[in-house]
Amino acid sequence: MLNDTVNQIGPLDKAAMQAAEKHQNSLAIPLRSLGRLHEFGIRMAGITGNPRPTVAAMGVITMAGDHGVVAQGVSKFPQEVTREMIANFCRGGAAINVLSRQYGIRLTVVDVGVAGPMPDMAISIDNTAADQPAVRFARCRVADGTDDFSVGPAMTRDQARQALEVGIRIFREEKAKGMDAVGTGDMGIGNTTPSSVIAACLLNRQPGEVVNRGTGIDDEALKNKIDVVARALAVNQPDPDDPLDVLSKIGGYEIGGIAGVILAACAARTPVVIDGFISTAAALLASRFNPNVKDYMFAGHQSAVEGHRLMLDDLGLSPMVDLGLRLGEGTGAVFGLSILSASSAVAREMLTFEEAAVSEPDEEETSS
Repeated sequence: MLNDTVNQIGPLDKAAMQAAEKHQNSLAIPLRSLGRLHEFGIRMAGITGNPRPTVAAMGVITMAGDHGVVAQGVSKFPQEVTREMIANFCRGGAAINVLSRQYGIRLTVVDVGVAGPMPDMAISIDNTAADQPAVRFARCRVADGTDDFSVGPAMTRDQARQALEVGIRIFREEKAKGMDAVGTGDMGIGNTTPSSVIAACLLNRQPGEVVNRGTGIDDEALKNKIDVVARALAVNQPDPDDPLDVLSKIGGYEIGGIAGVILAACAARTPVVIDGFISTAAALLASRFNPNVKDYMFAGHQSAVEGHRLMLDDLGLSPMVDLGLRLGEGTGAVFGLSILSASSAVAREMLTFEEAAVSEPDEEETSS
């Protein structure tokens, strides 16, 4: 499944992009006066093959997993918070619920590798107003959290592949229900640590350049976290040219799940909005399976943590918004999806100069 998905990811549709650019340039406004909305519309045309793409049905897929490295004191919160927050997602009370409801975006929460027993929750839980999407909870656990990668590999190579394929399957299931664009999200206490190790490995950076305070650790804990990241790299020696090796040695199950969602979306020619630090680490990993992946992604926001900008630069992405967010869950992806929806509406609904019977600007003035 993984290999087939990766091999299906091709380049953007240049003809559709040219047609989209021609249409955008003919809209009855000063040339490109809606700024990056035009850029987004043209790139979505290349992704979908449609010069005037539709982004109406949207979803966020939030992957959850736990991490053995939490035993090294890298997080301010205890591990059981992962399970407790999943229950909160399914009750509809978390930030991602509030924001996704605001924009009519459906939410899928997936247990890829949570530690400990989950609360007794139905597979599909409708806890929102009648006119709002339900929250879907899916149990796809590969294992009860990763092993502590400061002393050895986080998981086996086979488990890493399973995590990626969970993401592929979940995306395909959601796409079959109708989904024009997808956003990624995460939940997992301690998951800024594997994300930092992945960034250090794939960007060839020193741990201190990419490690951040995560949930708000103090200076002493931050120093410890940097040391843990350095130790993980030294112990495991992940091969940056082998993304499956990187995931298995220093990754997380939810990170693999997110990377799988990204790969499947690209194979299905569907725009992907990535969330913050953890989702961007997964995006970095996905891009190492197939470089075309970079063209299908949009950065929902710039998070207020060290290292995020470095990963976005490697992916060639500029944040759609910068609100100082540092939460995860998919919250930043929601804003990005809403912007893609607005961009698609501009392409589909605005009239051209000819259609609106509006005089076009003087050519000399336009060229200047």
